[in-house]
Amino acid sequence: MHVAITGAELLTCHGGTDTTFAALTKGVDGSQGLRFYDTDRINVTRGYHVDDSADAESEPPLRAGRWLARCVLGAVRQAGVDPAAERVSVIVGTGLRELRAMERWAVDGVPVRRRDLHFTTAIREVLPEVTEVITVSNACSASGHALALAQDLLAAGEADAVVAAGCDAMSESMLTMIGRVADAPTPALRPFQEGRAGVLLGEGAVAVVLRRAADAGPGALATVLATGLSCDAHHETAPDVGGIVAAMRDAHRRAGVSPHDIGLVLAHGTGTALNDPTEAAALDTVFAGAAPGPLVTGIKGAIGHTSGSAALMSLLVAAEAMRSGSVPATVGLAEPIEAAAGLRLVVGEPAPCDARVAQVNAFGFGGVNAVSVIGVDR
Repeated sequence: MHVAITGAELLTCHGGTDTTFAALTKGVDGSQGLRFYDTDRINVTRGYHVDDSADAESEPPLRAGRWLARCVLGAVRQAGVDPAAERVSVIVGTGLRELRAMERWAVDGVPVRRRDLHFTTAIREVLPEVTEVITVSNACSASGHALALAQDLLAAGEADAVVAAGCDAMSESMLTMIGRVADAPTPALRPFQEGRAGVLLGEGAVAVVLRRAADAGPGALATVLATGLSCDAHHETAPDVGGIVAAMRDAHRRAGVSPHDIGLVLAHGTGTALNDPTEAAALDTVFAGAAPGPLVTGIKGAIGHTSGSAALMSLLVAAEAMRSGSVPATVGLAEPIEAAAGLRLVVGEPAPCDARVAQVNAFGFGGVNAVSVIGVDR
């Protein structure tokens, strides 16, 4: 069943929705020197911070939940939804939940209430009358899985409106993990770039309000045609072409589209040694025979890898690109890898776009993949 996006808000290192879109259009790399952490010890020196602290040395508590609440409230207000009068569910996709709060509790003795580690508390502080708050932790495709579950709730008649959301804040554990697989600190996140050095973390939150398309009325930001999922369990961290292809084809089948119908792809594009050639191979496989193929871009060079938020952030950028007729270039990309030679990557400057259907890729550790297909009216 098609569902309409009637409200949306996001928060990244560039700020809110409008300032983030503007930064993407200008090709701004939002990374900065890493704050709050011993960079020599973790072998990571840069990241894409949300600037919400009073000073560079002060790290506010429970950041992910506060960003999430801000975005959910903003999206609900934009959509004109009243949780007191309708059944409104909230589904949050996250990779890390409030892991940073647990780290600070264990290492620094900063107290935290256990109930604050679940996002129900943060959401009900701003929207106390929502029907339920559900958290799913599906790694870096988490908000794509939240979107799929939201579609299912609406299709089953279990809700009048659903907020699908994502959020994550950096944590020392995650930073240490990416630092251990790099010989030297990664200077920049450069998706599909020859000689790329690896991933850098972003952070933030995103929320979209969904209604059944038949009930939404005019003015929807976009229509979610379908979300395809796969869990290939190929490897703990390495992506698998077959698993990714399965998610893409599942999305196309559910949406009732063919590869020829898709004019834009928002790539997962992490700038890692494994993701980028694997994703390129999957796109080559799915779009073989659909020449010239869709435009392909990615946003992580501008906002970092935002973990559980990544899928929905890319989805909103895809919708804005189609509405505006301009696709932002992939920040950090100048010389594409050979494996991506068959893709129409957007390099250097924004590209004109008349697409009305886009595909959004999100892949997570363990082979949990989510691919969404969205459409806009222009």
